[in-house]
Amino acid sequence: MKLKVWLITGCSKGFGLELAKLVAEKGHRVIATVRREVDVTALESLSVGNIKGFVLDVTEEEAEKRIHTLIKEFFDGQIDVLVNNAGYGSIGAVEEINDEEIKKQFAVNVYGSISMIKAVLPFMRARKTGHILNITSIAGLNGFPGIGIYNGSKFALEGIGEALAQEVEHLGIKVTNVEPGPFRTDWAGTSATYAPTTISDYTHSAEKNAKAIKKVSGNQIGDPLKAVQAMYKLTQLEHPPVHLPLGGPAYKRIRLKLKDFLEEINQYEYLGLPTDYSE
Repeated sequence: MKLKVWLITGCSKGFGLELAKLVAEKGHRVIATVRREVDVTALESLSVGNIKGFVLDVTEEEAEKRIHTLIKEFFDGQIDVLVNNAGYGSIGAVEEINDEEIKKQFAVNVYGSISMIKAVLPFMRARKTGHILNITSIAGLNGFPGIGIYNGSKFALEGIGEALAQEVEHLGIKVTNVEPGPFRTDWAGTSATYAPTTISDYTHSAEKNAKAIKKVSGNQIGDPLKAVQAMYKLTQLEHPPVHLPLGGPAYKRIRLKLKDFLEEINQYEYLGLPTDYSE
């Protein structure tokens, strides 16, 4: 087995932590980013020598440069797998989430991921190999009331991943958007931000769904350990997919979305199709 160098962001808990542990147990080397110095010590103690903790806010101005330097100096330019896992959920009606929070949501979930992609691509291009995993969400394929801003950030990352996959395929670099449904992580707990509902018109739409999300936190059907095992197996495939949903709810929602989408397109084709120039 070829030993690889992985870069995994957001490793203080959840998918990031479990994946870092699994990858290190398999004998690979891991650059695991966290937000606090105390988490570096805890991470590195899990697998001495195989995990290098690194304090990094993916939104900081020098994030791309710092990661680039780290890979060059400590790993001789080798980076085989990037997992864009750092992110969080901003929950609330679109109208009720303030502008500062909207910018922060996109800064972490979108711009931070782009920074990491740009940091690793020069090394992957030079070696003509690599695999980029963007941890998006079923919410990157299907809009839901109460998480519209989060939806927007994940839809954006989905589009970036699809385009990037086509840009780098001929260079031997793979890109996969990993789309989890509800998993038993802290995504809907302390990791999330909840905007207060002050507009009663949203009580039975955005607020209702936000409450349902918060209520199920800690009891989701998805098993994080099984999820990271699937992610690891994904990187062992010679021809990995561009999309990999995780968990039963994700597959159910995607199939419903595709069915409804096709029906809607067909129903209103009479309006949209005749808008080309006449030959």
